[in-house]
Amino acid sequence: MILSGMPGYIKTSPKSHRLEGIHTTDHHRFVMARWPKPYPMNSAQRKVSSVADQCGIKKGMSRGDLVSKMVDCVGPKMRTGHA
Repeated sequence: MILSGMPGYIKTSPKSHRLEGIHTTDHHRFVMARWPKPYPMNSAQRKVSSVADQCGIKKGMSRGDLVSKMVDCVGPKMRTGHA
């Protein structure tokens, strides 16, 4: 079975639970789920995101690199408004 290029991911079905007086006793299985849609960003969030991209801030950076980029790059750009 080939799963690359699918519009979602495979997850396990939820555990049995009680919902509005109905007790669901479903067996565990794998189901297809869609990726969540990105939420709309406001202007402040768009500005912070673009400054972070320009300064090279990314997930998994070391703390020292993050602090130096925040002080040297992000701070001046956020103060002057050059996003």
